Amino acid sequence: MESKKLSRKDFLADSSKYAIGAVIGVAGLDVLAGGKILANNKAASWPFPWVALDPDEARVKAHYYYWNDKDCCAGAFGGILEILKTKLPDPWANIPMEIMLFGRGGGNSWGTLCGSINGGAAMISLVTDKAASGPLINELWGWYCSTNLPTDKSNEFAVQGKFLVHKYDNKLVPNISGSPLCHASVSQWCIKAGKKVGDVERKERCARVTGDVAAKTVELLNNYFAKSFVSTFITPADNKACQGCHGPNSLNTVMTQMSCTPCHSTAHSETTSIQQVSELPQGFELHQNYPNPFNPTTNINFSIPQTEKVHLAIYDIQGTLIRTLVDHELYNQGTYRVTWDGKDQLGQRVSSGIYFARILSGNFIKTIKMNLVK
Repeated sequence: MESKKLSRKDFLADSSKYAIGAVIGVAGLDVLAGGKILANNKAASWPFPWVALDPDEARVKAHYYYWNDKDCCAGAFGGILEILKTKLPDPWANIPMEIMLFGRGGGNSWGTLCGSINGGAAMISLVTDKAASGPLINELWGWYCSTNLPTDKSNEFAVQGKFLVHKYDNKLVPNISGSPLCHASVSQWCIKAGKKVGDVERKERCARVTGDVAAKTVELLNNYFAKSFVSTFITPADNKACQGCHGPNSLNTVMTQMSCTPCHSTAHSETTSIQQVSELPQGFELHQNYPNPFNPTTNINFSIPQTEKVHLAIYDIQGTLIRTLVDHELYNQGTYRVTWDGKDQLGQRVSSGIYFARILSGNFIKTIKMNLVK
């Protein structure tokens, strides 16, 4: 029988298909292409099928997988996936929960997006199209940021022995994270509970939260496919306030739906003395500081002829930011005096040397040179 000669191009193309299947570890996988997975010789197109599930069954399974080497992200995803495999084997039986292991600890322990809501969002994205997934993910993440976690129900499941793993069965202190970030959520809980990251109570806390998120994801998807989902997510008020300056209508430097205050609660706190000295400036100006040379404090006057946002900062001779004196704050027409106390952002006194004050207001930019002598 004559063997078929393969070109190098055909060989590489065929090899890449088999390599992808091996890396993903999907049993019965023939081809990955065009948004379809060929399972058991049937093409399963995205979005994948969904069937109504029991949220509490997902809660228990997700809690179990957290403790059995799947952690938070694969735990939340897998808690739902394993139920789907029993109800809809094709295509769900061919999906490994381990594809979500990367999300553990906020992404391989980087403390970014909480793994549990990462896993929940992945499931939402598998069973809904792009347009529908957005409001559902917002709802899940908004709920996570604004809800006392672990929930009362998860605490009850633990106390009543309904979970399959019993590392710690007492009630845990709940907290509202205000943030979808693993670092913020875990750190704030540890402070409130008086526990350390390595304590079994903290790990059990994350196991219960993983169960909570899996249950909430199931609830949202059940409602969506029953056509009873109603979005209740509202962008936090402090986020809206920040977007007034940092959003697309002004500085356009931030794109976020999360609350800003958990990480930037002191972003605009006044640490310098600022007072208005005149109401009738002639134009934009950054005046020479006085005294100069100085030790340890000096005064810097700036003028704006109209209501405008002002950014005034101190830099060293290498151009490194030393201190932000005015952080894009809105000022009315006038001349203002700012006192710099010779300290950096951390409140430490800087060494003797040349420093520069730079102002940005509207289209006006100016820098002055200052000399700190001790």
